[in-house]
Amino acid sequence: MTRSVKEWIGKTDDTQAPPRVRLRVFERHHGVCHISGRKILPSDLWDLEHVKALSLGGENRESNLAPAIREVHKTKTAQDVRLKAKLDRIKKRHLGIKPKSKFACSRDSRFKKKLDGRVVQR
Repeated sequence: MTRSVKEWIGKTDDTQAPPRVRLRVFERHHGVCHISGRKILPSDLWDLEHVKALSLGGENRESNLAPAIREVHKTKTAQDVRLKAKLDRIKKRHLGIKPKSKFACSRDSRFKKKLDGRVVQR
């Protein structure tokens, strides 16, 4: 007879999963990195990774966690950050919110930027 265990849910997005939850998640995935599909060896450093990133609407709960080898996890996190930034840019553009120009007075400037990158007087 196995006992049913209540799913762990973090109180905040920064709350780390306790060791008992790390063990349950690791065993549920049979010690396989969910990103690369490689077996996690005892010498490998690994993290619990959010399958759906918190920044993209994922939750900090046991069902959204999976083991991932640290180096592969860093790469996926960087991709998630880039995706979130792109989605924010698209949303702002859709709502008519434009970012500030890189030039202090771009419309009234006496200078313009050429396609080859040179800045010349108008």
